[in-house]
Amino acid sequence: MTLPFRKDLDKYKDLDEDEILGKLSEEELKQLETVLDDLDPENALLPAGFRQKDQTAKKASGPFDRERLLAYLEKQALEHKDREDYVPFTREKKGKIFIPKQKPVQSYTEEKFTLDPELEEALTSATDTELGDLAAILGMSHLITNYELCDVVGNRNGVDKDNFSDIVKGEKMLPVFDEPPNPTNVEETLQRIKDNDSCLVEVNLNNIKNIPIPTLKEFAKALETNTHVKHFSLAATRSNDPVAVALADMLRVNTELRSLNIESNFITGVGILALVDALKDNETLTEIKIDNQRQQLGTIAEVEIAKMLEENTKILKFGYHFTQQGPRARAAAAITKNNDLVRKRRVEGDI
Repeated sequence: MTLPFRKDLDKYKDLDEDEILGKLSEEELKQLETVLDDLDPENALLPAGFRQKDQTAKKASGPFDRERLLAYLEKQALEHKDREDYVPFTREKKGKIFIPKQKPVQSYTEEKFTLDPELEEALTSATDTELGDLAAILGMSHLITNYELCDVVGNRNGVDKDNFSDIVKGEKMLPVFDEPPNPTNVEETLQRIKDNDSCLVEVNLNNIKNIPIPTLKEFAKALETNTHVKHFSLAATRSNDPVAVALADMLRVNTELRSLNIESNFITGVGILALVDALKDNETLTEIKIDNQRQQLGTIAEVEIAKMLEENTKILKFGYHFTQQGPRARAAAAITKNNDLVRKRRVEGDI
């Protein structure tokens, strides 16, 4: 379907633009260049005032005055005669009036039934105690009291009237309290690591979410020269790839750290690969946990992890849930082999 405004443009399809430009004089070409410096007719995203020359014949009436413009528009609207309605307005309601349907009233009639003469005579001559026993046997406990029901049911089970109850009670819910915050003093611990405090063997920064990234990198830098810290844990501290790279640089130098925990952080496959590359040369770390990161590490990272575990015989515990079957099997076999080697050395040492 051809739009109406495009019908008049068909006659310009076969025009030779070079021929038209060749017929222009030097003054016309300079004038065209001057116009094209300020306008861009090919850019459809610009408003019309920036794509073509102003062709308004009316002179400007002065600066823009919003109040005068609104007053003029209001005056024009009041002077303009309203269009007459083709159908005159009448207060006539069309359609049917909604009448809700009446629901039929259900009536119940009592059923009349007759009992055997012997049964009717037995019920007529029964005492209240006998009727209560009968109601309890039939399961109609709402017709008798708790004490009457206890006489029938409770006494047979050895339950007295004080402890007997036919009401089912729910179990009491035990309150679950929030985990207490981590009491570790970050600044003091960092200074003790820098001072190589011999009493500081384990550093636990878990769940401290307000530690700046530069401070976490300072921890990794301080551990490069520390000779007493054996366990370093910073799970759920919002650590990212720069922190992982700093820890990788630390693992290449540190020879005392035995355990590292960086679970539940924002480390991606790039940071994990840096740690894996550093662990190929580390011979002291025996336990590392990297599970539950914000993003999945990917197949490439898992293959490199499995390859590293096969080459590193010192790692005995590796905390990570593999998503691929191949790397998972290789990692499990490598960890089993490393533990067997440790067990073998221990047995030989005992002998």
